[in-house]
Amino acid sequence: MSEAAANTNRVALDDGDADAALIAQCQAGSREAFDRLISKYQRRVYTFAYRLTGNAEDAADVAADVFVRLYTSLGSFRGQSSFVTWLFRVVTNIYLDSRKRKRVRQTQSLDDVIELEESSVQRQYDDDSATPHELAEGRERTAVLQQAIASLPEYQRVMIVMYHVDGMAYEEIAEALELPIGTVKSRLNRARMALRRKLEPVREQYGL
Repeated sequence: MSEAAANTNRVALDDGDADAALIAQCQAGSREAFDRLISKYQRRVYTFAYRLTGNAEDAADVAADVFVRLYTSLGSFRGQSSFVTWLFRVVTNIYLDSRKRKRVRQTQSLDDVIELEESSVQRQYDDDSATPHELAEGRERTAVLQQAIASLPEYQRVMIVMYHVDGMAYEEIAEALELPIGTVKSRLNRARMALRRKLEPVREQYGL
């Protein structure tokens, strides 16, 4: 193992230990520890919720519900998975619940997605040396991609965001969603094909 990888593993372990200590204090009734836990993860929760919902208002609602859920259910967390994985599961479940409620209110459902041949979506990375024109073009491309992701059915959207945006491994997604790895891979593949169809009309224009 390289020194960099070893350092990364040590940081992850240290962070996990810090979370475990905070969670233990929360479970013992410490409001201060709970506030610190929220402060530590509120930005990550909101960002993930925004990528799922596609707009700031719904993301804020989901994030608020997540922290209410944490306050009432943190006592059931037993550390069988990492806290971050458990937290992503909570965000995902609340997002899916919110979509179900919205469908009931609007009495309509999302369109079915026609699946095409297998494809893949490359992860997007920021270019520190980009010119103003490239930055503007990148923002437009990101907006187009976000719109396409937001138009996917919920479970496909979750798969794309977890794997391609947040960089989660198959194993982490399987643990967060409580699914077999094979199911994760097949659902992710279907989500990629659906997204490819959504982006087909603008692929050449935006290099997607």
